[in-house]
Amino acid sequence: MMIQKLPFQLFAVGIVSLVAIGCSSNDASGTADKKDATAAGGTASTDKKDLQLAFVTNNASDFWKIAEKGVEKAEKEDPTLKVDFKIPPTGSAAEQQQIISDLLAKGVQGFAISVKDPANQKQLLNDAAKKAMIFTQDSDAPDSDRTCYVGTDNKEAGKMAGEAIKKALPNGGKIMFFVGSKDVQNAHDRAAGIEEVLKGTNITIVDTRTDETDRAKAITNVSDAIVKDPSLACLVGLWSYNGPAIHNALKAAGKLGKIKIVCFDEEDETLSGVKDGSIDATVVQQPFEFGYQAITRMAKALRGDKSVIPAEKKVIVPTKLITKDNVDEFWSNLKKQTGKG
Repeated sequence: MMIQKLPFQLFAVGIVSLVAIGCSSNDASGTADKKDATAAGGTASTDKKDLQLAFVTNNASDFWKIAEKGVEKAEKEDPTLKVDFKIPPTGSAAEQQQIISDLLAKGVQGFAISVKDPANQKQLLNDAAKKAMIFTQDSDAPDSDRTCYVGTDNKEAGKMAGEAIKKALPNGGKIMFFVGSKDVQNAHDRAAGIEEVLKGTNITIVDTRTDETDRAKAITNVSDAIVKDPSLACLVGLWSYNGPAIHNALKAAGKLGKIKIVCFDEEDETLSGVKDGSIDATVVQQPFEFGYQAITRMAKALRGDKSVIPAEKKVIVPTKLITKDNVDEFWSNLKKQTGKG
């Protein structure tokens, strides 16, 4: 753009006018916007200065590769965003704590975290919220000072899984849950949703086996369970890698098709099992949206746009039940979304 030269007198008058307008604007609304945004966490800015953000998972599952694609989309759309994508190797709360400490020391202005242990990490999150904007995603910590949750309504997702279990076991039977940890909010809510749907039926939940995201233990838990109780009719995987773990254990035992499987998420092995009928159903989330929505909304909120934070401080991303009838279409769309198709 070319700038034409103005006579000095006209230029001086213009500068004085602009300064006066600018001061008035700052006094009337600019300061208020900054206070409002700071109260939500972080430093407000109405321009597009660079923002250093982070996305923190709660384990190293392939599920997060899809979320990472959503983060990458947000970065491509807004080059002023720089996002650290952090994966705790073993998925422990201690690793998450160290990651958060490192991020804050680095000067990160906001991060979205899938909270491993909401009760015991509450103080950690509250302290972090004094220095940066905190979003939760995938697994919430509703009692903390987080600004917003982006993810699934996990109790409703559990209800969806419960209906699939009822369909798989029309005459009832015994089932068992498998998950990384019962303490994580999403696991608790999914189990509660399933229990609510199965209440009053002839389906009995006999136990929950945890593995602390140890993939080998996840398989061993299943193998041990079906040996100890051969009457188990359906095995339910509450976290993404639990579906493949159940599938592998039953395959090794020669019991695929004899024991029903209902699980969560869209790992390739899970979708392959749904396609060939060895897995009855899986409840899929939209981790791509976890990454994209958490980062884009956080950036806007940090820049002063509070409209991106709903009054209830939750952005619910819908889930879907995938069965043999719709797995091909879903898998095809997922491959396109992640650049595999």
